[in-house]
Amino acid sequence: MTGTTEVAARLTGLVAALRAHGLRIGTGETVDAAEAAAALGFTDRALLREGLAATLLHSADQRRVFDTVFDLYFPYGVGAPEAGAPGPATADRDHLRDRLAAALADNDEALTARLAIEAVDGLGGYGSSPGADGWSAYQTLERLRPQTLLARVRDDVRRRGGAAGFTDRLLEDEVRRRIEVFRRLVVVEARRRVAERRGRDEIARRAVAPTADRVDFLYAGRDRLAELRRTVHPLARRLATRLAARRRRASRGAIDLRRTLRGSLSTGGVPMRPVLRRRRPARPELVLLCDVSGSVSGFSDFTMLLVQALHDQFSKVRVFAFVNRVDEITGLLRHGAADPEGLGARIRAEATLTGWHGSSDYGTALGEFAERYEAAVGPRTTVFVLGDARTNMGDPNLAAVRRIVARARRVHWLNPEPRPQWGTGDSAAPDYAELVAMHECRNAHQLGALISRILPV
Repeated sequence: MTGTTEVAARLTGLVAALRAHGLRIGTGETVDAAEAAAALGFTDRALLREGLAATLLHSADQRRVFDTVFDLYFPYGVGAPEAGAPGPATADRDHLRDRLAAALADNDEALTARLAIEAVDGLGGYGSSPGADGWSAYQTLERLRPQTLLARVRDDVRRRGGAAGFTDRLLEDEVRRRIEVFRRLVVVEARRRVAERRGRDEIARRAVAPTADRVDFLYAGRDRLAELRRTVHPLARRLATRLAARRRRASRGAIDLRRTLRGSLSTGGVPMRPVLRRRRPARPELVLLCDVSGSVSGFSDFTMLLVQALHDQFSKVRVFAFVNRVDEITGLLRHGAADPEGLGARIRAEATLTGWHGSSDYGTALGEFAERYEAAVGPRTTVFVLGDARTNMGDPNLAAVRRIVARARRVHWLNPEPRPQWGTGDSAAPDYAELVAMHECRNAHQLGALISRILPV
């Protein structure tokens, strides 16, 4: 990796891949990264990684994407011999395990990285024809089974006197950490080889997990939802700033034509000083009606937390949850702000959300809301319905939606499903979309953009 052209190509490819995943990286930051790479050199890969991260990233939650993409464009294997044909499945596996155990016991990071390359080369290949050959981290780790070296490495460390300062539990945790580092190196090496065969840009686009704010709510696991919850307050601060700016612009009001023309008499009919109608500042009311069943619950929980963080922007916020029955949970949300991870469990434990069955029933829930909580909706109220509009083949109860629309200032429906899936199976989304404005809202990025655009001021 000594050629200037190759270095420039790798760096610009890295920046392009990061931009494709939603990271905002400008020309100035790219120039800074190039200067950092020139100053740091390429001998110490860890130092280069930190230097590029410092110049290109804006927040800690972008680090996961950066590390994965960096490994594709600046991998351990660069400068090493290119991978040949897949080796035999048993390519000196026992000897490789012996060397790996010794490297882990010595905590020799450089040797561990080289052994990861050897392991993929000897144990990770599959296929026989040039077009079908590939590399598998899973296959490599299944054949090598580094996790079974735990006791052996622990005993080697003790025998060599390297366990000073470690209790038995701490020593085992340290050995597990070293094994996990090796496992990650194997994954990185296998991905590098696939990228060299199929193209780094293609793998960077398809095989890199997105940042937390671009993960679909419906498919986010527990760890990604936890990451999302940590972004609630920073996102709320940005949205509050945008809403305040919109409110200032809106407060100037429209031109008062009569008073403007009257004032123009003194200037020969030329309206030199337009007169504006001053709006009376009045913060709107907000009502959230949230489906908290199944996979939709992660989307509803995050949106409820975000609106709670924005509560100062509204004169009143009321939150209702439903599965097939509706209950008000405004108090639960407000009093549980310190425990966002437990919000869903608290709602399901303390609110009455189901009747004789536990499946979503939009028709029954909307009808109950229109009957029991009609007074919560008035001419200053904006209603947000959060849910996928899947009725389990039940009656969508469009009449109840019409009643809500007739009383509210505006009604918006945020749907976490992709738009092409609306109307498929038991989805009543097209029917509801004829009565209210329905918006695709699959991730936190889309949600933030929607809220800043459609929230009333």
